[in-house]
Amino acid sequence: MKSRAHATTVLLRSLVIALSLSALVACSDAPPPLPRLGADDVVLAFGDSITYGTGARPEESYPEVLAQLIGRRVISAGVPGEVTALSVQRLPELLDEVKPKILLLCVGGNDMLRKVEPVAIESNLRSMVSMAADRGVAVVLVAVPKPALFSGNAAFYRAIAKENDLALEDGVLKEILFDNEFKADPIHPNAKGYRRMAEAIAELLRRGGAV
Repeated sequence: MKSRAHATTVLLRSLVIALSLSALVACSDAPPPLPRLGADDVVLAFGDSITYGTGARPEESYPEVLAQLIGRRVISAGVPGEVTALSVQRLPELLDEVKPKILLLCVGGNDMLRKVEPVAIESNLRSMVSMAADRGVAVVLVAVPKPALFSGNAAFYRAIAKENDLALEDGVLKEILFDNEFKADPIHPNAKGYRRMAEAIAELLRRGGAV
């Protein structure tokens, strides 16, 4: 009887530990809280050709699909070929004009293709995050993988997100751009890839409490 009671106690303790670990994992997976989007609030998708939707029809771009998924207005502000030095100049006027509640920031890929120094890319990203913060706009940072076989995302995306307590989507583009099923060409998603990207961002917005 004593050994059976001991076994039951050990089992209960193991279950408690397992549940506690599961809760910790769940908490660590949760993004920083995002502002709740009202029916009239706007999301600004800012970036380069990936935001623009190169490789698919306009209605298949990730901002268009995202708008359908979350039931909110998503303004697409993607300029193909743009590097972050130009993005820094373009963003302030857009923020003042659009007045978004949330900014989806997906830039840096063209810099890496042109071998711009990582410190310069990081500095430009930080400037754009600060521009949004100064205007009370929440930022969701979308990481772009380095353009090399079997490479991951540049480390500065995670560093910036951690230091500024930003929601970070750092998996979906890596998944898409290393799978031919989701690509229109070596550096752009196809319609299926853009939908996958929109779904991942919509899920992040939901987990952050925005929708």
